[in-house]
Amino acid sequence: MTLTEALRAATIVATDILDSKNLGAIRAGMVADVVAVDGDPTDDIAALRKVRFVRTCL
Repeated sequence: MTLTEALRAATIVATDILDSKNLGAIRAGMVADVVAVDGDPTDDIAALRKVRFVRTCL
């Protein structure tokens, strides 16, 4: 599994499994945990250890 596939499995694919209509996108009316990291985790998974901020949007 590539880094991108692993990230998708932990995020987007998980929302499909939960079958929730208000998860999986960033737009009005959706529920989201937004995490900003310093770097590109699809290039270097260690970037996930460099979290800049986390925001829960309801």
